Amino acid sequence: MIAPAPAPAPATAIAAPVAAAIAAARAVLALVLLVVFYALVALLVLVWLAFLVLGLWAAGEPESTAPPTSVILACAAFAPILAGMVWAVVRTARPAGPAEGTVWVSRRRAPALWAAVEELAEGVGTAPPDAIRLTTEVNASVTEDASFLGLVPGRRTLYLGLPLAVGLPPAELRAVLAHELGHFSRRHSRFGALAHRGSAGLAAACEAIRSAAAANDLVRMYAGGPLLLLRGYTRVFRWLTRPVRRRQELEADREAARVAGARTVADALRSASALEQGWLEFIAGFLTPVRRAEGRVPDDPFRAFAHLVEAPELREPFAALRARAAERPADRDDPHPDLATRLSRLARLPDRPAEGGIAEPIEMPSGYAMELARTLYPGLGAATTMPWRDWLGLLAEHRATRLLGPLAEAVRTVEKAEGISGEPHRGLTIQRVLRLLDSGRRMPLARALGSRVPPEERAEGPGQGPLGLLAEALYVLIGAQLVARGSAHWTMNWTGPGTLVPPEGIAPETIRDWADTAVRLPGETQRLGLYLAALGVDERAPLPGERAPDGAKGTEKRPAGNSRPSGISIAPGVDAPAQRRISGIRVLALTVLLGMTAASWLLWANSEEQTYPGTGWQPTSTYDPAAGGAGLPGELPGAGGYSDWPTTAPSLPLPTAPIWTPGTLLRPSFDIESLVPRHTP
Repeated sequence: MIAPAPAPAPATAIAAPVAAAIAAARAVLALVLLVVFYALVALLVLVWLAFLVLGLWAAGEPESTAPPTSVILACAAFAPILAGMVWAVVRTARPAGPAEGTVWVSRRRAPALWAAVEELAEGVGTAPPDAIRLTTEVNASVTEDASFLGLVPGRRTLYLGLPLAVGLPPAELRAVLAHELGHFSRRHSRFGALAHRGSAGLAAACEAIRSAAAANDLVRMYAGGPLLLLRGYTRVFRWLTRPVRRRQELEADREAARVAGARTVADALRSASALEQGWLEFIAGFLTPVRRAEGRVPDDPFRAFAHLVEAPELREPFAALRARAAERPADRDDPHPDLATRLSRLARLPDRPAEGGIAEPIEMPSGYAMELARTLYPGLGAATTMPWRDWLGLLAEHRATRLLGPLAEAVRTVEKAEGISGEPHRGLTIQRVLRLLDSGRRMPLARALGSRVPPEERAEGPGQGPLGLLAEALYVLIGAQLVARGSAHWTMNWTGPGTLVPPEGIAPETIRDWADTAVRLPGETQRLGLYLAALGVDERAPLPGERAPDGAKGTEKRPAGNSRPSGISIAPGVDAPAQRRISGIRVLALTVLLGMTAASWLLWANSEEQTYPGTGWQPTSTYDPAAGGAGLPGELPGAGGYSDWPTTAPSLPLPTAPIWTPGTLLRPSFDIESLVPRHTP
């Protein structure tokens, strides 16, 4: 039975409500800022549409002398910026749904996991989640698809990283699950969803503007102001939500400590930090290099990672990582407090070990792991996948035989420099190496090999000089021939090259001693030849699959189409979604620019020219010079003099003057006396 917690001190009892009130005020203000951001985006869209309509209307006005170029350029430049902001709002305003690259876990196929989650949910005082999904991250989290900015509860999901599940001891795994379920019991998931959506939306809007500015020079001219404003808005929003979310993490730690024990929760936090670094090293240092070189991947990389975590040679390195976990500072935008703060808070809590003694392991079906593994390297077929235990053997062979390529190049270089006739078409053989040793060229060969091997790939030891590296390469060459014959095999060593398991009756270090003696002592190559003959090794046989200098391949075939894998890559690059966004930005800006230009030009070209109104009278006849001037424009019928002309000037603008030709009298069509100033006595 869980004992009641001790009564808080008076200062703590006073400070706790104040801190809770401050956190609530921050949460409300963050909600207001998020609503203002959504309204601001809507207002900007309306303003952009107003400018668009205004520009088209101005182009069709009769007084317009040219299409409104500045308005067209501004609308075209702001179109991708507003589109990115609208996309960010739409993406974050609604429930996101299940995350990509995750696998849903059913109760029927994983009863042990569901039973543990339901038991822990009852312990922290909450209902179990509606769904459990596995991820490829060393992390666990909970989400709630709450609607109306977190005011209405929604579907709750628990995300569990499979590397975390296979790498943690059972008790620590339960502590992690209890921590995540503690967020549900304290109703953190609603504000957490709100804060995550707001932060993700603002970050997505900033990234959309940066992408638009990078993809288009026109957008870059106008993107500075909106991007600067949005960055400031993002900083304010995160400044408001970060303390609230970190406070929630400490509260979830207390819930987990009440169920699983404070010491167990602290150990789980340290182990999770170490596993995160180990998982990244596993992908970058083991999974990716083997796939690039051999074209093969394990069907269950998580079991292979568990083998790495449990390896005896890695116990001390992992212990050192756990001890240094508290030294890592928290990221500025990380909602979790730094680990040192969390451990110090847990140390103040009474340690109440979980009931039931030793926790039972939580079995994870291998089918989920194989399904989730496909998200690590998408696009690969079944031909590139192999059982994870066989892949460990391939990994050991790959790491052990990395010296063979530099050794083959060094042998060819020395043979060419010394004028020795070799057999390049037969590839690297033990005989070619021993022949150079017998002829006294061990030092040129050792120096040529040392110049081709990076320092990080050399074994450390007192005898690892140039000759020591050459002896190691000869030992690997002999081991590769034994493995090719099937009389030996490589075992995995996670801290160095693979270890050779020699034929039965021979000690593991015997073959290494043979190679070292043959390299360092003249005349010992014949003794080595006798030993190899006794083991059935042919000195003249090239390695299966070894690439000859002329580019011909050996007898062993690699999977077709996998000479240069591209699914797993640690190097950063522009992925397909980013490339599609960049293309969309360019198309959108160009479409708005060309569309507005075409519409404005058509409206401007078809607009009527400004005409001046007439005087209100119409010509009575056409002009005929033969009629003696009769029929001039504006002449009344039968008019023989000026007496019939109007005596007052028209009040409207003057009409166009008639054309005058020699022999005709040009008479004015209006009375100008009213326009001449009169003499005043």
